[in-house]
Amino acid sequence: MSTLPVFRWHLAPDGYATRRQLRARDLRPGGQDVAAQLERPRRRGRPPLVAYLYRVDLAKPVRPMTPARWRAHAAMMRARRTCPECHRDAGYVIPPTLGSCVTCAFPEEQRAA
Repeated sequence: MSTLPVFRWHLAPDGYATRRQLRARDLRPGGQDVAAQLERPRRRGRPPLVAYLYRVDLAKPVRPMTPARWRAHAAMMRARRTCPECHRDAGYVIPPTLGSCVTCAFPEEQRAA
């Protein structure tokens, strides 16, 4: 078992990137294991924040969206916008904390307006 190299925050050498940094370059890890990690120290005895790094030279291009994936994405977003109580499209993603659209969650405030 080998240990990962650990770098301080903002001091990673060139050739390493986080998932977000890879995505910004239209790349993905492509099945490779984590190559290193960044640690950002915190105060008051809290554990450090950790970010995993991948090698850029082993990263693969992002897979393109196919028409079927676009349809699946649209269906997923439509389901997140549909109120389970009134079955209408709310026009926004319904917050999980409410569980329904604002009109159904607060009907007394809608009548007062």
